[in-house]
Amino acid sequence: MEICQIEKVTMKLAQRVSQVTPSITLAIAAKAKAMKAEGIDVCSFSAGEPDFDTPAHIKAAAVKALEDGKTKYGAASGEPGLRDAIARKLSFENNLDFKPENIIVTNGGKHSLYNLILALIEPGDEVIIPAPYWLSYPEMVTLAGGKSVIVHTDAANDYKITPQQLRASITPNTKLFILNSPSNPTGMVYTPEEIKAIADVIVEKDILVVSDEIYEKILYDGAKHVSIGSLGAEIFARTIISNGFAKGYSMTGWRIGYLAGPDDLIKATITIQSHSTSNVCTFAQYGAIAALDGDQNCIEEMRLAFAKRREVMYDRLNAIPGLNCPKPDGAFYLLPDIKKTGLKSLDFCNKLLEQHQVAVIPGIAFGADDTVRLSYATDMATIEKGMDRLEKFVRSKI
Repeated sequence: MEICQIEKVTMKLAQRVSQVTPSITLAIAAKAKAMKAEGIDVCSFSAGEPDFDTPAHIKAAAVKALEDGKTKYGAASGEPGLRDAIARKLSFENNLDFKPENIIVTNGGKHSLYNLILALIEPGDEVIIPAPYWLSYPEMVTLAGGKSVIVHTDAANDYKITPQQLRASITPNTKLFILNSPSNPTGMVYTPEEIKAIADVIVEKDILVVSDEIYEKILYDGAKHVSIGSLGAEIFARTIISNGFAKGYSMTGWRIGYLAGPDDLIKATITIQSHSTSNVCTFAQYGAIAALDGDQNCIEEMRLAFAKRREVMYDRLNAIPGLNCPKPDGAFYLLPDIKKTGLKSLDFCNKLLEQHQVAVIPGIAFGADDTVRLSYATDMATIEKGMDRLEKFVRSKI
């Protein structure tokens, strides 16, 4: 039987596609995985993904949900039991008085932010984003037709935006400020005093803030996570919370996140979700309920392992001539400055991967081209071997 050949047709894509940059993080990770598949010994510090398996009691709850027939369509807003559990968590852990109806369950934390931006931002609206930033923030704003106002921070201030910088960046068109603490890619954590000072500016200028708290459970050296909306009624009224289960519970592939905020906003995101993804995977949501309601010791076990890895990678990086790196207080990333190598971040990363088989993420993806991001969400043997290779590479450039 003759196979029909598909004729190539010229297709004009929507202009919005050309305005968005594909994820460099995923591209580097994919390249490293392809090299590994070819039998090449690659040390990958690219993906922000815990190397631990999802805790057994969470998997068991999802299996039971499957066996109980929880395989049908669910509410676009999320399973009622999970929305209840999230509301309890936000109240008990974060001192945030959100009701279940103030919460939408989404297909991962990233999806919660996309729903938010799509529901809130219109052409002409400005969104303030401190740099270095998680690479998808400005791309989401672009897709919604908004304008990202990038505020550059530096290592001398631990890559934190100051109240003065925030105030100076606000215009009549400012609608939203994005706060990420603990941060991807820097690992920095705002102190309670710093959060209070930022909250004062937000209330004074009457703008909204979305607090991306996906790394809230991964903290070191006594660092404390304070949810900005907990600091009073005025800031709570202007606060939106984005969070999820990927990092703290090692549930990256489960794609369960959530957004909490004012009634009208959450209703709008539910409408958007009802016409895009419908509901989130039903049986996976029962795993998320078990994550919140079950034993939390699994989080501490992973956090302690990350803490040890952080110490090793931080010490090794700062012992390499030409590299300088602040010590993170949270998440599982380090962001060393590479200026003294004479290379920009993309060139640095490509040469490092090709010549020494070490995968790291170029800082240009985060708005900081003189840096690279390393994830220590991997085993200690890989960290030691990868640091040996990185040191050899950097020494050859200095």
